[in-house]
Amino acid sequence: MVAAMGLSACGGGGGGDDASKTVRVTLANHVWTENVKQALPAFEKQTGLKVEITQLGEDQLSDQYNVKLNAGSSDIDVMMYRPLQEGKLFAKNKYLADLSEQVKSQAFDFGDFQAGPVEATAYEGKPVGVPIITEQEVLYYRKDLLAKAGLSAPPKTLDELKAAAAKVKEADPSVAGFVARTGKSAAVTQFSSFLYSFGGDFVDGGGKAAVNSEAAKQAYAYYGGLIKDSGPANVSTDMGWPEAMAIFTQGKAAFYTEANSLYKNATDPAKSKISGKVGFAPFPAGPGGSKPYNIPSWALGINSASENTGNAWKFIEWATSKEQTLAQQKSGVPGARTSVWDNPEGTSTFPKDLAEAIAASTKAGVGHDRPLVVKVAEAREIVGQPLVDAITGKDAATAADTANAAFQKFLDDEAK
Repeated sequence: MVAAMGLSACGGGGGGDDASKTVRVTLANHVWTENVKQALPAFEKQTGLKVEITQLGEDQLSDQYNVKLNAGSSDIDVMMYRPLQEGKLFAKNKYLADLSEQVKSQAFDFGDFQAGPVEATAYEGKPVGVPIITEQEVLYYRKDLLAKAGLSAPPKTLDELKAAAAKVKEADPSVAGFVARTGKSAAVTQFSSFLYSFGGDFVDGGGKAAVNSEAAKQAYAYYGGLIKDSGPANVSTDMGWPEAMAIFTQGKAAFYTEANSLYKNATDPAKSKISGKVGFAPFPAGPGGSKPYNIPSWALGINSASENTGNAWKFIEWATSKEQTLAQQKSGVPGARTSVWDNPEGTSTFPKDLAEAIAASTKAGVGHDRPLVVKVAEAREIVGQPLVDAITGKDAATAADTANAAFQKFLDDEAK
């Protein structure tokens, strides 16, 4: 099947009798996509529409969007995209249609979607996407190592995490007290929750670079120091999640902060040596409280050049409905609807402590895990450098000052 994506600024534009009965939807390789494909026959029977799906890997997907959307092609109606990676670029270039009228449908109940993900799929205050897959940062931990170190419960604050990690490593130097991503770019997303919990952010309320605020300097020093002092021996500074997860699942670390969406890597006996010993807890609170990210990793939007926007919206309305979100979540795909998280059936397939950690994360969660800019990759390289410096023992405050100057120049250049 083939998929296309398109969004229109008008409520039902292109949805009349002359509209194509074929909706072309472009989707990424993902469990969510596989679930949708299985459910499609019922939707097609109910609506009389034909859905053609084009399914691509992330890199292929980006390449196709870059070519087709830039050319103003109308052969994509609905598109699955990453709001925090390319959402601002797409919206700024007017590739995504304004969905303000569509989401007003009472039956759709847009107010049911969590605030963080909704904020991340808006542009200049208007919805241009509907979140379909969410992620929150939680604390993974080893129940047995905590008990061995005399700790009765997982840490509730960052101060407690630091003390507990040091205690575990002191008890057994062959086991790291803490592990996390260390790569300059890869670590930025997971560092973000530390930054917010110290009371900081990548930019301030006026849109100026803020990675050298006092809160940011403390966060950089904390994250780098925790890995330097309690992390794996001879830790590299280029670890992404696969490397950090491997250390944790091989039984070589007590604590690990990571996206909840990766939890099965730790609990699946086929992938993890410690599958039965893993616990989950909410992100520990810092001076600014517990402020993990709560983000949409993927969303659906409509190609503004689509000539079939009415039927494109029908697909999105169905694919993001309460019923479909519940079905997706039961298969392990975290959704953005509050009602589904409040429904015991919606959390029935998640470990109980993980479901509780996610529930806590969605309440105070921040809707972005990286700078909200057009050139995301470049920005991550800049704001990630102080992390590497702190991990390698350099002065975090000085590194933050240097990064802030570079980031402000980046922001100024992007605003031109």
